[in-house]
Amino acid sequence: MPDLSNPGIVRNVARWWRETRAAHGVIASLGLLAGLARQFLLDSLPAQRRQRYGDVDYDWEHRVDTTSATVDWHERLIGLLNSPYQPTDPALFHEMLAALEIDFRNFIFVDIGSGKGRTLLMASQYPFRRVIGVELLPGLNRVAQENIRNYKNDCQQCFVLESICGDAREFVFPLEPTILFLFNPLPEAGLVQLRTNLEQSLRDHPRPVFVLYHNPVLEHVLEGGLLKKTGGTHQYSIFLSRDADL
Repeated sequence: MPDLSNPGIVRNVARWWRETRAAHGVIASLGLLAGLARQFLLDSLPAQRRQRYGDVDYDWEHRVDTTSATVDWHERLIGLLNSPYQPTDPALFHEMLAALEIDFRNFIFVDIGSGKGRTLLMASQYPFRRVIGVELLPGLNRVAQENIRNYKNDCQQCFVLESICGDAREFVFPLEPTILFLFNPLPEAGLVQLRTNLEQSLRDHPRPVFVLYHNPVLEHVLEGGLLKKTGGTHQYSIFLSRDADL
């Protein structure tokens, strides 16, 4: 039986409950919690685990571990309260970056909710100044750091890669032109806090910031303010800081 007294689980469940209750009320929050519990149980079935190995081709090619199948139960549970871990499809990632039509040498790349670091590795194929990942779960962050050490690719152009273990809500944005990558990494309250922090940073230090939002189910949170939507598809949205001088 899983030990639900794990401090990380207790802390994340308590925060999820506070934020969800404030936004939706007690009755609706209980319903959402029951839905998450059901999703977690279904995701724990052997058939579901085998299905999560379907993205293993990237790992075989580069001798890394970024598949979602090897994420343990407590990291999956905490992930459900924030955003379940799922690695980004390489073809779609490169499509998103190509859509920007910019000189990557002028930017850093930041992935919020970087998991095991697949997106960081793919970003290193571009000549970014540096690549940074921010991951809440220590277990996933340790795997990401190991992947960065082990990664080999003849197409790699950026060799300054870093995976940071921390809460994205408290991340201090670097004061450089940035491409910020989001694979729907936070519940709505967390994304609101992230946007607030980013906008304050932009007010204090105006600079070009692109936001690539993959699976943009909460894109309304980013619209308005200091970010404007400039493109995208049904799979992703592109935002740019207003008054950016490119």
